[in-house]
Amino acid sequence: MSTEQGFLSRTFGDSDDLALTLLDNMIWPILAVVILGVLVFVPQTFRSIQLILWGAVPIGLLVLAESLCLLSGHFDLSIGSIAGFSAMFTGMLLGTCPSCWGVTTSPWVGFGVILLTGSLIGLVNGVMIAKVGLNPFLQTLAFLIVFEGAKTAMQTQPVTGLPSLYVRVGGTPNLAIGVMLVAFLVFGLVLRYTSFGQAVYALGSSEVSAREVGIDTERLVIVIYTISGLLAAIAGLMLTGFVGVVPPLIGEGLVFQAFAGAVIGGISLFGGRGKITGALGGVILIQLVQSALNNSPAIGATQIQMINGLVLLGAILLYNTQTKLRSRILASGAT
Repeated sequence: MSTEQGFLSRTFGDSDDLALTLLDNMIWPILAVVILGVLVFVPQTFRSIQLILWGAVPIGLLVLAESLCLLSGHFDLSIGSIAGFSAMFTGMLLGTCPSCWGVTTSPWVGFGVILLTGSLIGLVNGVMIAKVGLNPFLQTLAFLIVFEGAKTAMQTQPVTGLPSLYVRVGGTPNLAIGVMLVAFLVFGLVLRYTSFGQAVYALGSSEVSAREVGIDTERLVIVIYTISGLLAAIAGLMLTGFVGVVPPLIGEGLVFQAFAGAVIGGISLFGGRGKITGALGGVILIQLVQSALNNSPAIGATQIQMINGLVLLGAILLYNTQTKLRSRILASGAT
């Protein structure tokens, strides 16, 4: 990124460089305005900063998964379903409820199963897209429907009786928050400083050019979707710990919040541009809005879903405006 900024500075001048930098980091002034608004209108939201961050952990991991896919020029509509199915499948193996399978009570087996389940689903996503040639939208939409249905077919009641250690990972606020922050730190460093990160950005910028410089784009896509599935599974584990059981609706609707968080955070819809730090800002913004809605006496539970849809629409409009402004700045600097 620093190389790009230096190039822009030399080519288009300091004012254009500053404008582009502000556009790429738009999430932070927006977040500041939202924080101010929440402080004025719903101040009780800030009674527990820890609770806000704890609630942000599952959506944060899903935003990270979606951001990785978007940066590569792809996207994943199935991450919420993968999180929910992985959590439900593992819960049925571990749980002691009457309808649970109760195969094992080992939390370590549970950790392995949930991570493996999510990774395998992501792997299949990647193979179908990279090797079979299916459209990412259609493939991941199909898996969204398949695994939502499979989750419902397994269980329609909360799964209880889970091992305490298994629940404790996501149920301990500081530990869960730490997992999310470490994940963002690791992926931020990997994308910025490693050949894998350079390959992801190259793939998102131009798949043809990426192939020409020797990148195995098919394998890269498979790896990206496998990682996305793994992150979704960890999100499912965190959701389980946050609630203490596996609720039947676990993971539903989260893909839209994840998508909004990534886009608001400055991740390009067309790949090749965006920062993980911006995506983290998007996570905080989305969770802050969600917490404010839950704490507002003027907003009912039935209205929150509608407002979430408006937030997603706002994210897309913001991205559209940002893209147009960026194009104008680059065009004016080139003349």
